[in-house]
Amino acid sequence: MTTKKTGMARGLTSYGDAGFSMFLRKAFIKAMGYSDDALERPIVGVVNTYSGYNACHRTVPDLIEAVKRGVMLAGALPVDFPTVSLHESFAYPTSMFLRNLMAMDTEEIIRAQPMDAVVMIGGCDKTVPAQLMAAASAGVPAIQLVTGPMLTGSHRGERVGACTDCRRFWARYRADEIDATEIAEVNDRLAPSAGTCSVMGTASTMALAVEALGMMLPGGAAIPAVLSERLRHAEATGAAAVRLARDGITPDRIMTERAFENALRVLLATGGSTNGIIHLTAMAGRLGIRIDLEGFDRMGRETPVLVDLKPSGRHYMEDLHDAGGLAAILRELRPLLHLDCPTVAGSTLGEAIDAAPGPWPQDVVRTLENPIHPEGGMAFLRGTLAPGGAIVKQSAASARLMRHTGRAVVFAGAADLAARIDDPDLDVTADDILVLQNIGPKGAPGMPEAGYLPIPRKLARQGVTDMVRISDGRMSGTASGTIVLHVTPESASGGPLALVRTGDRIRLDVPARRIDLLVDEAELAARTPVPVPHAPPARGYRKLYLDSVLQADEGCDFDFLRPAPTRTIPPRS
Repeated sequence: MTTKKTGMARGLTSYGDAGFSMFLRKAFIKAMGYSDDALERPIVGVVNTYSGYNACHRTVPDLIEAVKRGVMLAGALPVDFPTVSLHESFAYPTSMFLRNLMAMDTEEIIRAQPMDAVVMIGGCDKTVPAQLMAAASAGVPAIQLVTGPMLTGSHRGERVGACTDCRRFWARYRADEIDATEIAEVNDRLAPSAGTCSVMGTASTMALAVEALGMMLPGGAAIPAVLSERLRHAEATGAAAVRLARDGITPDRIMTERAFENALRVLLATGGSTNGIIHLTAMAGRLGIRIDLEGFDRMGRETPVLVDLKPSGRHYMEDLHDAGGLAAILRELRPLLHLDCPTVAGSTLGEAIDAAPGPWPQDVVRTLENPIHPEGGMAFLRGTLAPGGAIVKQSAASARLMRHTGRAVVFAGAADLAARIDDPDLDVTADDILVLQNIGPKGAPGMPEAGYLPIPRKLARQGVTDMVRISDGRMSGTASGTIVLHVTPESASGGPLALVRTGDRIRLDVPARRIDLLVDEAELAARTPVPVPHAPPARGYRKLYLDSVLQADEGCDFDFLRPAPTRTIPPRS
């Protein structure tokens, strides 16, 4: 019987002589100053995603030191290593385009280097799903640590935070409600500390969903980035990684079908980012688990929004932390959860809820009987415009537009939108429906967050703050409005969205879960998609992406990175 290799003996470089491979490895690692005693211990890898471009990860060096301390106190050797780091505002054309690259990088480096477990430090939007996609595929014991949300700032006596307030003030600036001096002033106040966005954006959504999934220690999702508590949590995460290595607890034992259902409940109850469903779908897909979006919608019918955070409510992530963090949400959702799911803490989800402090009086997390919104934050739509489905964040939309029929005003792509949206001669009214084509996974490429189409300037100046907007792209979790996203199939893949013309009638009926193009089939059959300018021939990663990326309903992962699905959630009742 072969003894499983651990520590420095894992995954030896192929020289044809295992003894020499180990001899050479130890010779070179000793140049880092390690003793033989250190090199004989279990190894915990620590993913280093620090970058000078990534303010969400500014605290990563401190977190690494805290994780190392926890690992060493538990008797193992920590070794940190770098991977790709992504920040939403600094990735061209979009961080979603690069999420799969980060996942591949992380997976391959985990596989390539000797480690018995890995602590993955992420934060900004796409980094956490990329890391968990990697962990699911690599099969090495793993635990997630997030950098945590930033604190809020103050602008002229008003509390502000990134990035819902970024969009709100920019909309006021576009509408001439504030001048250039004030927009520059507020720009200095929106991100006052390191950390991820202070609202229920994608980063906060994924942190809470991952804690509910069981891949993060309890309490870790909402701790602000700059608090000492965040460092103590990091130390505990390092110690937990050593236990995971000792017990051989791989991600597939935590990231089960029932655990993903718990994460989906939290996504719905928090009014979380629409990006969350794409990322959870991608993560589950790496384990052969298919998320049925109609089943997800059924869950939403019985899972109300409980968390009063922007953009669906009033508060910020530091307020959720002060209210008890995820435990306060899970306590209310308890009747809807699978409480026996294991977690990386060594306890079940139910035991983690029982061990949490509280409750205490607070106004951030509502009860099931007194929700912010009676249904989940997202609704799944189908219809002639979206045969494969679409998503709307109903908790952040205008009630008056939940049933709306209007004339389409069509933009053929992002460049067309930029060129015409503020044209004073644009033929548009507040009752029209803005349609943006060719910003899907392949069409952009990368499915950018351009689905949050700005209100045409001439309407913004008239006081219009919301319109129905439809695209095959995404929007930031920090955004709000009556916005239909992820239309599938996308325009670039021949979906009906590509055939919409200005003047067509579109009917949105969120209560009925329908989105329909009111044009007869004969007319559509006679149309061809409007050609859009093409980039130079694809090469390198861009070519790999365009050849391999899946649609939104399959998580926009690469087809060759996920096994064929063998299980579907939620189960049909």
